[in-house]
Amino acid sequence: MNKGQIIENTISFVKKELENAEGGHDWFHIERVFKNAVLISKNEKVDAFVVSLGALLHDIADPKFYDGDETVGPKIASKFLKSQKVDHLVIKHVINIIKHISYKNSLDKNAKTFTSKELEVVQDADRLDAIGAIGIARCFNYGGFKNRALYNPEILPNLNLSKEEYKASKAPTINHFYEKLLLLKDKMNTSSGKRIAEQRHIYMEGFLNQFYDEWNGIK
Repeated sequence: MNKGQIIENTISFVKKELENAEGGHDWFHIERVFKNAVLISKNEKVDAFVVSLGALLHDIADPKFYDGDETVGPKIASKFLKSQKVDHLVIKHVINIIKHISYKNSLDKNAKTFTSKELEVVQDADRLDAIGAIGIARCFNYGGFKNRALYNPEILPNLNLSKEEYKASKAPTINHFYEKLLLLKDKMNTSSGKRIAEQRHIYMEGFLNQFYDEWNGIK
């Protein structure tokens, strides 16, 4: 089976798997990350096949929807890729991308590290979808899904969250901007990622200024 056919099969598989997913982590999120990853790849020396599979399968079973179980996604992805007769080294690389892509893992000082240019590209593509206009929409969509308050001036953001505190957080949605979203600009790996993130970061700052003005009855 050629690589193009495997990617097409992967797209069909992911669409079906995420049919009823939460709106911020559905097929359309995957599609945006996939497109971002392909775009960023054009300026990086990477294996485009690994990047494509990593982007398409990175959220096949997001742990936050599986009681925090981080083994489900890699197992599902591995089983599928084996069914497609993908080379075992490619599978190993894609699984490592899935295991190491998330922001919360960067908060774990004892986590095993894995690095590759392909991971950097997919990670930037995923993080870009967490900021800007769509990032704001996804943030509030998930906050509503978890029945969180929009904002509470008495609950301040925690800027030193551990991985476990991050996973267990029930803080208002606005806090998430300070605990993650506004930090992503400076965590981009690639020049393309940094350039796009800069624009989206400015948009989020403008949104927050408007939000507080409206909250306080100024506008």
